[in-house]
Amino acid sequence: MSSQQARALYERLKREAEAAGYFLNPDDDFVLDLMEGLLTNEERYGYQACPCRLAEGLRANDLDIICPCDYRDPDLDEYGACYCALYVSEEIALGHRQVEPVPERRGAERETAADEHAEELVGFTRGAIPIWRCKVCGYLCARPQPPLKCPVCKADKDRFERFA
Repeated sequence: MSSQQARALYERLKREAEAAGYFLNPDDDFVLDLMEGLLTNEERYGYQACPCRLAEGLRANDLDIICPCDYRDPDLDEYGACYCALYVSEEIALGHRQVEPVPERRGAERETAADEHAEELVGFTRGAIPIWRCKVCGYLCARPQPPLKCPVCKADKDRFERFA
């Protein structure tokens, strides 16, 4: 991986984050190291798995940890940063707060929360058209198939789950 590739990925993610109302960690060296990890995982597995977690190497098994991961928003809400601290709250981005360790959410906790959320959404249908939810940011849309990219967080089509 070249530092030029890492810099290009950083600039792209920063633009996308800002357009969606998110902030990247203000420590450029730290973020560039994460970009190297994302690029290494993309070369290794064919997708950008979080560099702070162990990927299995099977996209279907790692969907929840493809950047931006499914845990980003809950981690930001509760801790002000995601697990790897790539995404941070505005307070941290502005230097008013420090990044703190974020516990791992991956596992049974996530499945329980998803089941509870699915129960809340029962009844949200538009005729025979299915409802699709982006597992990364929660974006909902009613259409025959999920979008190729989430218009909010830019997650791929396979990061959507069907409701109703």
